[in-house]
Amino acid sequence: MTFLVVLIGWVFSLCLHEFSHALVAYLGGDVSVKDKGYLTFNPLKYTHPIYSLLMPLVFLLLGGIGLPGGAVYIETWRLRSRNWESAVSLAGPFANLVLALILGAALSFIPHNNTGIWPGLAFLALMQVSAVVLNLIPIPPLDGYGALAAHFLPPIRAQFDRLGSYAIIIFFLALWYIPFLSRTFWDLIYMIASWIGISPDLAWQGLNLFMFWRS
Repeated sequence: MTFLVVLIGWVFSLCLHEFSHALVAYLGGDVSVKDKGYLTFNPLKYTHPIYSLLMPLVFLLLGGIGLPGGAVYIETWRLRSRNWESAVSLAGPFANLVLALILGAALSFIPHNNTGIWPGLAFLALMQVSAVVLNLIPIPPLDGYGALAAHFLPPIRAQFDRLGSYAIIIFFLALWYIPFLSRTFWDLIYMIASWIGISPDLAWQGLNLFMFWRS
């Protein structure tokens, strides 16, 4: 049950993340997102299933890291201002944050125990927090970078964009192999999770139940 709760919930959150990017882009002037089919919750409508769905699911299965998707193509030249471009980038992490707050409220105020769907929901909520923290790091191609890069001069942005694929690989390798960085990253996630009502112990139980093949 936990595996299905987390898997289905995570796919829904990936769609919500991408939908939020598209919705804000539409409001900001890029009406092309409607014709591309982005204003739906159908994962098949996103043009990069590898980046939007496959890679986040692989990261989830490997280590429980909430890697957000990144595959709605926004025609930024259609947006009315650079502030709208920043808003488009931030819309995805904001959607993950809202979902984390909803799940945290449910875990805080609805009576439950450590069985059934609750460990899975706690782990899913923790993954939303990790997606927010991870995606706000200002490294290309993450959304935190996109929000800042909207205000860069074009030559400077082009230089940073060229470094994007290398920067993200270096970051994940550092997160994986440098204990201090990994510990700091997860300490921050668990601290935020606790603030919004997510029990770290229940989330950890959900992680263990989700990754049943490790036991």
